Amino acid sequence: MLSNPLTNLQMEILELYSTELPVEELNELKFIIANFFAEKAIFEADRIWDEKKLSHQEMEKWLNE
Repeated sequence: MLSNPLTNLQMEILELYSTELPVEELNELKFIIANFFAEKAIFEADRIWDEKKLSHQEMEKWLNE
């Protein structure tokens, strides 16, 4: 059995969410977290795009398949 089944991210978020926040601040925090992960995904997609030397024409072709 695992000694700690939660990841470091989950533990940090649990500690953070133990603080009572107004709904507006909670929504703002959710937005910040979503943007953080969106930026990471975009960066990785751009990296793969460059690595594979993909073009807009190739993407259009894939979209129309």
